[in-house]
Amino acid sequence: MSTVWFVVAAIAVLMFVVFLFIFFSFVRLWIQSLLTGANIGIGTLIGMKLRNVDYGLIVKQKIALVQAGVKVTTGDLESHYLARGNVPKTAAAVIAAHKAGLDLPWRTAAAIDLAGRDVLEAVRTSVNPKVIDCPDPAKGKQFLDAVCKNGIQLLAKARVTVRTKLERLVGGATEETIIARVGQGIVKAIGSAHDHKEVLANPGMISEEVLKSGLDAQTAFEIVSIDIANLEPGDNIGAKLAADQAGSDLRVAQAEAEKRRAAAVALEQEMKARVEEFRAKVVESEAQVPMAIAAAFREGKIGVMDYYNMRNLQSDTSMRNSISALSGGGNAEGTGRTN
Repeated sequence: MSTVWFVVAAIAVLMFVVFLFIFFSFVRLWIQSLLTGANIGIGTLIGMKLRNVDYGLIVKQKIALVQAGVKVTTGDLESHYLARGNVPKTAAAVIAAHKAGLDLPWRTAAAIDLAGRDVLEAVRTSVNPKVIDCPDPAKGKQFLDAVCKNGIQLLAKARVTVRTKLERLVGGATEETIIARVGQGIVKAIGSAHDHKEVLANPGMISEEVLKSGLDAQTAFEIVSIDIANLEPGDNIGAKLAADQAGSDLRVAQAEAEKRRAAAVALEQEMKARVEEFRAKVVESEAQVPMAIAAAFREGKIGVMDYYNMRNLQSDTSMRNSISALSGGGNAEGTGRTN
């Protein structure tokens, strides 16, 4: 019996020691939460320990939130921790928003943090607006190119002041969208100007036109102001386009002229071929004359004297042509008319 009682006593002492260890492990945090109004019991601390939650971190953040006047339950903090959220940064963002008079509930801040956004930086930007360059120099482009209606190119660079809209931070477009929209608005405003001198004299007209477009719709930011940091003239794009068009028209005209020349050459060759064809027909016809004379002899249609008279006429004609060629043609023609 003494042995049994000894074993029971040893187990009881061991359990008491374990209880004291657990109690004194959490008693400091429990006392802190009790004194600061966080109201986290020892049972809750033990439960967080068993759920592998950093109970020390949760207690510290709950105390900070309570002291700042923000009402957040211990379960919300623990849930955000188990969801692999950044509890200290989220708590700091909620406290900063509360101090600045912004409406940022814990659930909204936790959702922003779990979405991968820097919720603390978002609150800071909402309180203290940030300035972004348009275009972004990190993308390798220093100026926006736009052309006025008179053909003159203008190189513009703007600085956009934005403030974070916390209610649209989840699902809202980011800075890249703001930069793209502002760039589009600047190009449109410059392109609608009739003369580049008007824009250079009054760069504020660009900001006014862009701000009227509501470019911050469906984005996580509110555009506070758009300032034209740099505006300078570039190339005469209209003159270049006109010169290129003139060169293109010249090449088209040259091509058309070459086509007509080729057609004329082809027609000339065709006419030469037809002349040669007609000459061949004349030669063929002349070759048939002796055959016709022979046939007339056989048929008795002409006699020997008729043939000699024809030969004399041919000889006389040949002589007249020779004389005409030697004298220039005038005398031979006169002699022919006299005879």
